[in-house]
Amino acid sequence: MKKILWIYSLVITALLVQACSSKQIKEEKTAASSEDLYTCSMHPQILEHHPGNCPICGMTLIKKNAAPVALNNIELESLLKPANEFVVSSLTVTTAEEKNMNIPVKVYGTVEYDTRAAGSISARVSGRIEKLYLRYRYQQVEEGQKIMDIYSPELLTAQQNLLFLLKSDADNISFIDAAKQKLLLLGMSETELNKVVQTGKPLFTVSVYSNYSGHVHDAGMNNDVASSDMKNNASLTEELYLKEGMYVQKGQTLFMIMNHHQVWAALQIFPNEQSLVKKGDTVHILPETDTTAVINGEIDFIEPFFRGNSKTLTVRVYFHNMNMLPIGSHVTANIYSYTVHGLWLPVSAVLSLGANEIAFKKEDGGFAAHKITTGIRLNNYVQILSGLNITDTVAANAQYLVDSESFIKISSK
Repeated sequence: MKKILWIYSLVITALLVQACSSKQIKEEKTAASSEDLYTCSMHPQILEHHPGNCPICGMTLIKKNAAPVALNNIELESLLKPANEFVVSSLTVTTAEEKNMNIPVKVYGTVEYDTRAAGSISARVSGRIEKLYLRYRYQQVEEGQKIMDIYSPELLTAQQNLLFLLKSDADNISFIDAAKQKLLLLGMSETELNKVVQTGKPLFTVSVYSNYSGHVHDAGMNNDVASSDMKNNASLTEELYLKEGMYVQKGQTLFMIMNHHQVWAALQIFPNEQSLVKKGDTVHILPETDTTAVINGEIDFIEPFFRGNSKTLTVRVYFHNMNMLPIGSHVTANIYSYTVHGLWLPVSAVLSLGANEIAFKKEDGGFAAHKITTGIRLNNYVQILSGLNITDTVAANAQYLVDSESFIKISSK
């Protein structure tokens, strides 16, 4: 009997020891599991005691071995602001300026001869061309240059009358002076007249000189024809109509001399801008051949008709062609016709999102995306129609505050 009781007590003791060991192991596992933390790689503020998904972005939580650290002095307002609405930064800021901006009308045109400075060389007497010194169109001529020698029966007769008076009635000064004056009016030069008086022999050919400087054109060529011919390279060396041996009539126009120093810019104004342009407006002209040379002028004349089949209105800006711009060359011009008053912000402070435009308005501790409405863009400035006032401060460079346009949530406040 004693032996049975001793065996029973041993069994009871073994069961109690086993139960205590299992409880200790379970407590140790529970304690170990309570120390495991899980967090999100994109949102480290998320801390969980069990695996799962991030409640913000849905990513799988990863195990975090480090014990959590308490954060102090964090305002609730900062925690509640999404990152796509508010950006903490210390960038340079700027404000909108209220001022008047002179708005230019950008137009295009060409350089043309100023027909007011054109001169014509006409035949003062009838005769035959013995020698021609001009050979092709657009040949440059200087004032006083000999252009042809002409034989004229009328000039020959007038010389003979002068020589007769000098020989038979030398004391009749009034008749002699009248005969000399007639020869001068018929185109004879002072040098040739003195030569006739000194030698006592008439000249069979008399030289014709140019009274103008410029480029030679055939008689009857107007400015439009000259400009169109300049576009044709073959016409640059085209011969003149007049040839040696041809007869000319008294009063016939022989050549047109176009002054290449006196020109105008013919600027084309489109219908939607014609009401904005008026005579006297300031114009800045940029030649295509030299974009660094700015020609300043003003609108001198507005043509009251449309050229050909064109529906653009032509305005003229007269200027002295000091840069020797080729006739027919293209120019770009800005006509400053009116001013606009309003708020103006640097272009860099405005970010375009396609359908919307925003500026980052300065607020406590950072910048908030703010929707604005813009108007005219000019000289790195943009007109602000709505969304900002003159007291608002915005980021000077909106591009620095975003990584992607798709992350921006606009505030309409």
